[in-house]
Amino acid sequence: MTDRAPLRTAAASTTIAILAVLVLAADQFAKQLALSSLEFQTPVPVLGEVLQWYLVLNPGAAFSIGEGVTWIFSIALAVVACAIIWIGLTRVGSRVWAVVLGLLLGGVLGNLADRLFRDPGFAVGHVVDFISTPWMMPAIYNVADIFIVCSMITVAALTLFGVSLDGSGRKTVAEAAAESAADEADAAETIGDGTTDGVDDRRRES
Repeated sequence: MTDRAPLRTAAASTTIAILAVLVLAADQFAKQLALSSLEFQTPVPVLGEVLQWYLVLNPGAAFSIGEGVTWIFSIALAVVACAIIWIGLTRVGSRVWAVVLGLLLGGVLGNLADRLFRDPGFAVGHVVDFISTPWMMPAIYNVADIFIVCSMITVAALTLFGVSLDGSGRKTVAEAAAESAADEADAAETIGDGTTDGVDDRRRES
């Protein structure tokens, strides 16, 4: 199977950056809209129990875990963001990986922006959550969370199916078997040529 040529580093980095900025902007716009139009902890049915708006400020992680150590989540998000940027600048040549990492970075930066710049203070800010789907999970989440979760699932799938970060592609089982058979044939031919040459040399010496 022949894949398209890998992306150049500049193209991969640009793709990641553009998608990250778009996701960050969409997340922050949605949060500001929620803050300006929703009352705190007041459910607003959109599609009955399927989808509701429910505005909360979350100092912790999912289900408000770790409310007293908000700064740890700020550090964790910053580390993840730096890791994605480093990978994007040094290793990514695959288009699909560039897209997924760009969306993931945007989601991470969306929540990191809340941690850094929202009340009650720098690095301990509360994340704005406002999306509720009671039928699926009890947690309240936001646009950034959606991109983070979906991107992480995609990362797991790409890893499982062996899609390389550098865009070098991958061989099917049939192609790998054909190449192996060809290598074995070449080796056998080389050995055969060596044996024949040895017999001819002995005959000339006789």
